[in-house]
Amino acid sequence: MSDTPQITDSHCHLDFPDFEGQLDEIITRAAQAGVTRMVTICTKLRNEPAVRAIAEAHAPVFYAAGTHPMSAADEPLASVDDLVALTRHPKFVGIGETGLDYHYTADSAEVQKQSLRIHIEAAQRTGLPLIIHARAADEDMARILAEEYRNAPYSCVMHCFSSSAQLAKAALELGFYLSMSGIAAFPKSQELRDIFANAPVDRILVETDAPYLAPPPYRGKRNEPAYTVHTAQKGAEIFGMDYAAFADQTQRNFDRLFTKAASYKAAA
Repeated sequence: MSDTPQITDSHCHLDFPDFEGQLDEIITRAAQAGVTRMVTICTKLRNEPAVRAIAEAHAPVFYAAGTHPMSAADEPLASVDDLVALTRHPKFVGIGETGLDYHYTADSAEVQKQSLRIHIEAAQRTGLPLIIHARAADEDMARILAEEYRNAPYSCVMHCFSSSAQLAKAALELGFYLSMSGIAAFPKSQELRDIFANAPVDRILVETDAPYLAPPPYRGKRNEPAYTVHTAQKGAEIFGMDYAAFADQTQRNFDRLFTKAASYKAAA
């Protein structure tokens, strides 16, 4: 296994019912594939204790928490202080996911924007990276990210990036990162692959968004962290790199963005 290039699944949802009772096997399969770290994401703050417990129980797992934009209207609005308090945990490494989603939930656009700005302020105050979900809201997304960055700089990853070239450009110009999910490996995603190909390779992460969006050859099945490898293999192809070199690049990118995970040392 030491010869297997190591990569990180920068975004998954290990607390979802799809994985109940199976986490030991799932994390073992990930390690066998070379996926030696994963960040599990809490999408509703009331679920944070359960997500935290997963990170505490499994050495390769880190976590982040926020209010998903599709839940912004149904969940209590987070406060900056609430989010900052969570960051005291040694394995809490990012703020979110947060963002804007007008595909299914355009009617809650205003509360989504309010929630997003709260999460951005928490990222500004803590120095932890913001984790953004963006769908069908490119103009508002680019505007708010830039406005808030002018107020105070922060770091950010556009998780599961599948938006426009314009939003990619806006994010990259702010110094942000784009995360590649299984969508980039779908046969009909050439336009998205072209967007990634035009991005700096030192700003690319890989993820599963498991249990969703499994890459070929598992498309349509439950996704899991081990399958990050298939997305990373497609990423290596997109950038014209061999797999080991691309894997190493994404590891360095992850460490640069998720500095708290990179410097984490388990208590003896």
